[in-house]
Amino acid sequence: MPRPVSAPTEEADIRPLMASFPSGVSVVTALDAHGTPRGMTCSSLASVALSPPTLVVCLRNGSPTLDAAVNSGRFALNLLHEEARSVSDLFASAVPDRFARADWRLPLGAGGPHLTEAAHATADCAVARTVVIGDHTAVFGEVLRVTVAESAPDPLLYGRRQYGSWSAAAARVPGASPVPAAASDGVGHGRG
Repeated sequence: MPRPVSAPTEEADIRPLMASFPSGVSVVTALDAHGTPRGMTCSSLASVALSPPTLVVCLRNGSPTLDAAVNSGRFALNLLHEEARSVSDLFASAVPDRFARADWRLPLGAGGPHLTEAAHATADCAVARTVVIGDHTAVFGEVLRVTVAESAPDPLLYGRRQYGSWSAAAARVPGASPVPAAASDGVGHGRG
């Protein structure tokens, strides 16, 4: 029988719960007031509405990416493909020169830098609303434009503190033994 990880009298630690929820991997990007690109790995996102087309990303309070998105009123959501694990790790790290280590461009009208070699799809968004909840801020973005790479690999997945690939999951045959997820390199991923 499973036992609680947290006692009811203390604040629940939801990290084990959310680590067991596989999701796609993205990098949220924006430009700060000086035009400096900012970005961070984010797997805490969801679609909110189809009309107007709106999504939400949850970003850590105090992060330069959150500040840049809120202050500029714009951001880009780059959905990573399965060959972009190193880019996910880079933008989850504290490395200061992330954009010097990743291919990117800033198309006219973009909400933030597009990670050209790492993303299979990108949404350019205008900040519609923000809600501070504890140590994160939910940033609601109205999607202004979606760019989908024609021949990009399948989406990158992350769950149980490991990477996985859409192509491996989709290739599973009913009744066959599970396909093991790719091994993690030990770099932890927060939720935003």
